[in-house]
Amino acid sequence: MEQQQKQQQPELPQLSPSQLMTLTNSARHGRTNGLTIVLKLGTSSICDEVTHFPLLATLSSMVETIVKLQKMGHRVVLVTSGAVGVGLRRLDISTKPSELAKKQAIAAVGQGRLMSLYDNLFGQFNQPIAQILLTKNDLAQRSRYLNARNTFEELFNMNVLPIVNENDTVSVAEIRFGDNDTLSAITAGIIHADYLFLLTDVDCLYSDNPRTNPSARPVVEVDDISKLREEIVVTTPGSSLGTGGMVTKLVAAELATAAGVTTIITRGSQPERVFEIIDSLQNEGSKEPPLHTRFIAKHDPMLDRKWWILHGLYDAGSIVVDLGAKLALTRHKSSLFAAGIVRVDGYFNASQAVNVVYEEIGPDGRVDSLILAKGLVNYSSVEINIIKGCKSSQFPDLLGYVDSPCIVERENLARLV
Repeated sequence: MEQQQKQQQPELPQLSPSQLMTLTNSARHGRTNGLTIVLKLGTSSICDEVTHFPLLATLSSMVETIVKLQKMGHRVVLVTSGAVGVGLRRLDISTKPSELAKKQAIAAVGQGRLMSLYDNLFGQFNQPIAQILLTKNDLAQRSRYLNARNTFEELFNMNVLPIVNENDTVSVAEIRFGDNDTLSAITAGIIHADYLFLLTDVDCLYSDNPRTNPSARPVVEVDDISKLREEIVVTTPGSSLGTGGMVTKLVAAELATAAGVTTIITRGSQPERVFEIIDSLQNEGSKEPPLHTRFIAKHDPMLDRKWWILHGLYDAGSIVVDLGAKLALTRHKSSLFAAGIVRVDGYFNASQAVNVVYEEIGPDGRVDSLILAKGLVNYSSVEINIIKGCKSSQFPDLLGYVDSPCIVERENLARLV
């Protein structure tokens, strides 16, 4: 019987590398039908930069695009900016203030009105929506990270569209994602998305600012973001209302591709482009898609727990190690032991995330720091200062107890080198 079932299974067609990556990313997490897509819409695509009035044509087109994607069997998440812009319009304030408390108050006014606007637009298609407000602190604990993922899964099962924004009303610098580009990448990693679309006010990433340099060339495909940074000129600011720019989009692409998510930059005023771009990636020989930049997902994405450690947790401090520990961590992928620790920077408790750093003195006498990994420590900074440079057999005499023979266990280390 088993042999007959095997014989009846059709042979898989030959797939391109991009198709194979998408298939692997979906299959790895038990999904067989449809894609999981995150769409990030920037403030410049939601509000007019001068009047702060909502751009209803763009928003309506985005709503129609999302509804059509869902009808095609895809799971969609919308990461939206615009709370501050909508709040400015409601309060009749001409420019975004620089004071944190004022910006948070304006965001509190705008967030409800923004969701009301989305609810009215999606309501025309009987599409229920859900608001998810996140801060980095919400992902700092593993249980809360998993709870966030479970919430997304249940919303998908209920055919509800999750609309995600940063909780600007309560966020402070230490727990902010910083911008919604980064938030969208973190969201894509949480739900194991296949595609992340960063919808902005330009067609794609350019080698220079096309508004000031007519000879700037479009960047169509990127498989090495570090190399790209050396070859192009990237401007930092976004619009007067937004917080992003191309710098934040490169950071977002780096985070998302590390989790196995193909990332695309394209124009937000024409969200229907998403269909043609997906079709070109899924089907070899399809017609030429509109101009966009595609960041190729890593073929060996980080394991989920290590990706969470690296990108979801606040850096509480750092541990500086010697050459022997560096080689053990990078070449042999070992745990981190106290014998190889030179110095501890910062104050932290056990189970917090810290960077593991190697320092080298360059020819000019300057100290160059290289972050080797990030991991969850088994001991506090005070305890590590006592046992650094020592063997685990000495822990009982120095501390009076032994919680673990190593400072950071192998499975709790997310290596960068």
